[in-house]
Amino acid sequence: MVELPYLTPQYLFAITAMALLIADTMFPRSKRPDLLAGIAGLGSALVALTSAWFIAAGTGAQATMPELFDGMLVVDGMSLFFTFIFGSVATLVVFASYDYLRGSEAIAEYYSLIALAALGMSLMAAANNLAAVFVSLELASLPSYGLVAYLKQNEGSVEAGLKYFLIGALSSAVMVYGISLVYGATGTLHLSGIAQALQGGLAGLDSVLGLGLVMLIGGFLFKTASVPFHFWAPEAYEGAPAPISAFISSASKAAGFAVAFRVLVQGFPLDLVAGTVPWGWVFVVIAIVTMTVGNFAAATQENVKRMLAYSSIGHAGYVLMGLAALAGPGDVGTQALVLGAAMMHLLVYGFMNTGAFLFVSLAEKWNIGRTFEDYNGLARQAPYVSVAMTVFMFSLAGLPVGGGFLSKYVLFAGTVQAGFWWLAAIAAINSALSLYYYSRVVKSLWIEDPSDSRDLGPKPTGMYVAVIGAAAVTVALLFAFDPVAESAISAASLLLEGGV
Repeated sequence: MVELPYLTPQYLFAITAMALLIADTMFPRSKRPDLLAGIAGLGSALVALTSAWFIAAGTGAQATMPELFDGMLVVDGMSLFFTFIFGSVATLVVFASYDYLRGSEAIAEYYSLIALAALGMSLMAAANNLAAVFVSLELASLPSYGLVAYLKQNEGSVEAGLKYFLIGALSSAVMVYGISLVYGATGTLHLSGIAQALQGGLAGLDSVLGLGLVMLIGGFLFKTASVPFHFWAPEAYEGAPAPISAFISSASKAAGFAVAFRVLVQGFPLDLVAGTVPWGWVFVVIAIVTMTVGNFAAATQENVKRMLAYSSIGHAGYVLMGLAALAGPGDVGTQALVLGAAMMHLLVYGFMNTGAFLFVSLAEKWNIGRTFEDYNGLARQAPYVSVAMTVFMFSLAGLPVGGGFLSKYVLFAGTVQAGFWWLAAIAAINSALSLYYYSRVVKSLWIEDPSDSRDLGPKPTGMYVAVIGAAAVTVALLFAFDPVAESAISAASLLLEGGV
């Protein structure tokens, strides 16, 4: 099974993007929507299946992992785990976009941008060199700017894309300057080389390295929509087409965490930089502030889409505990558990958050408003997708109806085991608060009476399949969580061993 090239998932994303553009020029307009959606959906699904196949075959699960392009990229359990997330989320978004794009003129461009952004994200997860980190991050970011501004006749979409672009460009500039400072202090961009330089001493360049590391962390916080670099997220998610909001809030966030995990753990081991920038304790503070700001802001929203946007910021705070807990006194096994738990949560979050945003896209297709009140009584006309949305809301809150319950439980338990019981307690309080605003959606769907009669019109098949499929996986993960947990903890263990 492993005779395929190690970068097969990445090649599939690239081939999908090129095939879409070629098909767009070769076939008549009347046949393009079905063909283009089929190419994009098949390519994304093959990426997810190939990644799962490689994981099952043990690719990257050994001490010596395949390094490609002179060590610029590495194929290990973590890169494959995250690539599976990107392929799965892209598949769901493509299914939902089939109906969302009906009547659009730029379908091939839309799907190809999704494939190229996902390609950049998968390369971010495999990047083993700061130059590769920056190039792959830009490959993921540039198509995302275009996707957010895809609705060119919609002022909100264009404004969101412009804001996202300007803040993203500033973030990239800060990050690349940080990379240059790290190179100036260590003389290398390879993560293993940086760690070796730290072991040998920096000859008085600790302050230069510290400033560079702070700038790198700022870039990671922007990509993961964490406080204080979170303010772009609600604007971008609200203005973007709802399927793209799902894609960016799930896949892009996971990519940001993937690159942060690798760079910080392998390039800047805590025991070597504790006297310069103790990033573990930095993330303790950022995790608390991020989850608290996200949840309290979400609780004050009346717009469902903005509520989900702030909710995604809160979940970034939970995942940051995976990095924060590495500062504790726990052994490598405990650290692997908590870092693996953060990866587990990102996988489950990829399905339940994507599904929630796709439900919003379905509501937009039906010309339903965006407030909680606009959703009143919707379950009477669309019971199946309303059940799916209920699953997403309760699973995001951490109730035992989906995999979100187990991923949060393992994450909180691992944090306690790492010696940060008070951090887990703060996260539990925030999670309890989130139940308030998630339950408002459920209450509107099932209990409240609609203010007026409405005609939903036809039921878009692609969106229905995507929403119900995401809900089915979310529920299934509650009963088939062991393979996910084993893969994540194994990948985290190898990552930590490489950073020792």
